[in-house]
Amino acid sequence: MDRANRFLAAMVAIAAAPLAGAPAFAQADLASGQKLFQQRCAVCHSLKAVEKKPTGPDLENIVGRKAGASDFGYSADMKGAAIVWDEKKLDEYLAAPAKLVPGTTMPIGVPQAADREDIVAYLKSISK
Repeated sequence: MDRANRFLAAMVAIAAAPLAGAPAFAQADLASGQKLFQQRCAVCHSLKAVEKKPTGPDLENIVGRKAGASDFGYSADMKGAAIVWDEKKLDEYLAAPAKLVPGTTMPIGVPQAADREDIVAYLKSISK
């Protein structure tokens, strides 16, 4: 392999590296995500803005929404976070809430990647 081809192969490998650890949302299970949401998230979060819960913000149209933007008593850190929720950020937050937003009041994460993928895919499917 000549020098130009080795360089090109290295650039392709470097460009593809971030994709290796990316969540596979295309293979997520929406039914599982809905069930997991009901089991793990619904105790604190509603899916409708009109159905407020005192323990967590509503998640209606969460995908595409700025962090700390809905009518809820967010921590100062969440209000100040420069995050717009997308699949990647939701996955990262659910994996370790305080790691992404130090000072968040959300105490529980979802350690299993497949469960996070399903929950995030479900939330995306119900977002407009």
